[in-house]
Amino acid sequence: MKVLVIGGGAREHALCRSLSLDPDVTALHCAPGNAGIADVAELHPVDALDGRAVADLAAELRAGLVIVGPEAPLVAGVADAVRERGIACFGPSREAARLEGSKAFAKDVMAAAAVPTARSYVCTTADEVEEALDAFGPPYVVKDDGLAAGKGVVVTGDLDTARQHAAACGRVVIEEFLDGPEVSLFAVTDGTTVLPLQPAQDFKRVGDNDEGPNTGGMGAYSPLPWADPKLVDEVLETVLQPTVDELRRRGTPFSGLLYAGLAITSRGVRVIEFNARFGDPETQVVLARLRTPLAGVLLKAATGRLDEEPPLRWRDAAAVTVVIASQNYPASPRTGDPIQGLEAVAEKDEHAYVLHAGTGLDEQGRTVSAGGRVLSVTATGADLAKARERAYRAVERISLDGSHHRTDIAKAAAGE
Repeated sequence: MKVLVIGGGAREHALCRSLSLDPDVTALHCAPGNAGIADVAELHPVDALDGRAVADLAAELRAGLVIVGPEAPLVAGVADAVRERGIACFGPSREAARLEGSKAFAKDVMAAAAVPTARSYVCTTADEVEEALDAFGPPYVVKDDGLAAGKGVVVTGDLDTARQHAAACGRVVIEEFLDGPEVSLFAVTDGTTVLPLQPAQDFKRVGDNDEGPNTGGMGAYSPLPWADPKLVDEVLETVLQPTVDELRRRGTPFSGLLYAGLAITSRGVRVIEFNARFGDPETQVVLARLRTPLAGVLLKAATGRLDEEPPLRWRDAAAVTVVIASQNYPASPRTGDPIQGLEAVAEKDEHAYVLHAGTGLDEQGRTVSAGGRVLSVTATGADLAKARERAYRAVERISLDGSHHRTDIAKAAAGE
């Protein structure tokens, strides 16, 4: 099978890495890709938001499966354009992707499906914002209704900060604060059958001890030794399956990757948000543990045959990912700095590897930073402590001027 992956971040590098190891994949392409993905897939220039261009490329390559990685192309309807050409595509339609594209729409779906989530208000005026903030009190949770690349949410105890974020967004969802640890759970679905993956936890704040502003994610780990063993079954029954069933009932079936961001509160599991694609950086650790070849699972989901898929197989190992970010991220990241030490990781760390996110090549052919989150350093081990040790040892081999990373990824879960 020839596979085309759309996107160019660490999530897509993780997908391409897994697909490159899949014996059923005879040719692997990525558009537009990045400097790291070029090692495992043939790259092609494309505007990922242009559905016709993506469909044309897929047809030219005679791809048997297209996988759309990022959220923006999904919300723009790229998966629809590919399917209209008769090509199997893993990713929801434009209408179904509204589950991520509009938090207000997601709240409406959850209400109809009786999915447990935070109480909320959708606000479009300053007066409505003021009433909602007053109703819930601090800490205030203010969410941009639309896509914001993982940085559209402000959780703050400062009323003025909450007001300013609401004013900058326009249409916002203001909701009650949910206590308890957060969990990310992915599920592959064909619109009827729902196949959950293993849970992970990511780290949104830029600094250690969850300090500083929100980012797109500074690291992740899996499995979760502290979580209830019945968590996945509970979320499948109360969140994932009801949501998929409700979208099918509305005539907009969701086929692709359904990502539930959850809070394990004192009152039980609550949905924080839905995403319509693999999450970053959680994908890096979840796929590091997946033993079942990936391509066949995604093809069955894309062609309505997921009920034929046997239970997924998982490695008896833990995985940790640490994100290396460029100077000034998440504000105004500096780019163009050379990255050194990548070869040292490949040569000396058998259980660690580097996934590229914001990278490129300069005129001398050197790998340089080209975004805010530059690299995802991923390692596996018999347990979280060993995986964490290996990940940070690999991080220390890498040099990027002005870069920063969190030092506490999976620290508490590993018992350190």
